[in-house]
Amino acid sequence: MIGSMTVTELKQKLDQNEELVLIDVREQGEWDEAHIEAAQFLPLSNFQEEMKKLSDKGATIVCQCRSGKRSLNAAMMLQDEGFENLYNLEGGILAWVEAGFPTKA
Repeated sequence: MIGSMTVTELKQKLDQNEELVLIDVREQGEWDEAHIEAAQFLPLSNFQEEMKKLSDKGATIVCQCRSGKRSLNAAMMLQDEGFENLYNLEGGILAWVEAGFPTKA
């Protein structure tokens, strides 16, 4: 099952240095505009190939995109590969920015 995480929950986990893998599945132009500093860039257009970089199937993985739709697709692909601890970031980067949390360009 894929869980849901709010941007506030994510911010708290990052601030507390909780162990998690944050994956941004948007495309290069979107990433270059603004992204969450802790995120790894694995674009959905090449996700089947990119997800091979993820080896720990027990890791807490949070998928994030612009609004939450593409990241859910990525989480489902990971689930199909046997990853278990998956979350989709509700509202994506839009909700993160709206909450006033910092981004990097």
